[in-house]
Amino acid sequence: MLRLLRLFAPLLLILTLGSAAFAYDTKARAAFVIDITTGTILLSKNADTPLPPASMSKLMTLYVAFEAIRDGRLSLDERLPVSQHAMSYKGSTMFLDTTDRVTVADLLRGIIVLSGNDAAAVIAEALSPDGTEAGFARFMTKRAHNMGMTNSTFQNSNGWPVPGHEMSVRDLALLARHLIEDFPQFYPIFAETEFDFDGRSPRNSQNRNPLLSMGIGADGLKTGHTKDAGYGMVGSVKQGDRRIVFVLSGLATAPDRAEEAAAIANWAFRQFTEKSIVDAGTEVARADVWMGDTRQVGLAPAEDVNTLLPALGTEPLKLELVYTGPIRAPVKKGDALAELVFTPEGLGETRVPLLATEDVARGGFLARLRSVSQILLIRLQQRSEGAI
Repeated sequence: MLRLLRLFAPLLLILTLGSAAFAYDTKARAAFVIDITTGTILLSKNADTPLPPASMSKLMTLYVAFEAIRDGRLSLDERLPVSQHAMSYKGSTMFLDTTDRVTVADLLRGIIVLSGNDAAAVIAEALSPDGTEAGFARFMTKRAHNMGMTNSTFQNSNGWPVPGHEMSVRDLALLARHLIEDFPQFYPIFAETEFDFDGRSPRNSQNRNPLLSMGIGADGLKTGHTKDAGYGMVGSVKQGDRRIVFVLSGLATAPDRAEEAAAIANWAFRQFTEKSIVDAGTEVARADVWMGDTRQVGLAPAEDVNTLLPALGTEPLKLELVYTGPIRAPVKKGDALAELVFTPEGLGETRVPLLATEDVARGGFLARLRSVSQILLIRLQQRSEGAI
């Protein structure tokens, strides 16, 4: 089969929507910013480099816990014991001890609001296949890989600094999106600014997310800090119909983190506007079909295709259709056959699946003969051009 690169249909080949580059020069060691509403990547710096995530990796522990609650393996009012191992954690904690039996609801708030290392370990041991935090970390790694977070490896439940405990900022952004979209019933907890557990930790009762009090639409998710990781943050901000998720890692100080997070949010909402590319179900091109009862099949996106573009740009946005063809018949309406690819200048590439708009049955003898003849003609032309 020939691998073909086809340009988009002439009507939509070039859209002058504005795409001049307005790259953000972040001080973070690694950064990733995505507009969730359109799927547009606004900033990517060392996005796939595995780095120590510190407490930001607690988000994966929370995701696994939310799955267990959804599936009935854990309940919010269930009380869990605290092991000597969980109690031994230092740093940010709920000040739990082995005499405690703590509700899952309190433990979740202990992880989200207080960043409790001990609370994460209690949840981990309860859900671990072998009852240990290490066993939970192995399970968590496998679950993350299954979700597409292939640059994540966990050694514990809470981000305590250990060699080999790593996540990329792109993986953290993907995880944040899953938390927001898969568990909307739990997501409001991330916006809570205070949790006073049993009066034990007055010095650790405030959410460390610096954006929650700024009135800019921030509602999550998690900060992190260790000596090796520096100061990091997984943040989400919603303004109007748009939501962005951003991840910063490796900043020098907590004030740097707060300043950079606020600046990133302002930049993402002020410097970009949403533009419509094509409506759902609109045929945008036709792909060649091999041995079908018709020679071509229409291609259309299943959903509206929108993107973000720099507000002040004037450069044209070029669109390409990519598929491997000719496509072998039979084809069923709705089959994913191609991708619409575009990369606004200075932003990440976007790939949108295109589906068949109609059925194409396998053709009879004459149709198959015509298809074979076309392939032979193309190969003869390629051979002739190569000989010149």
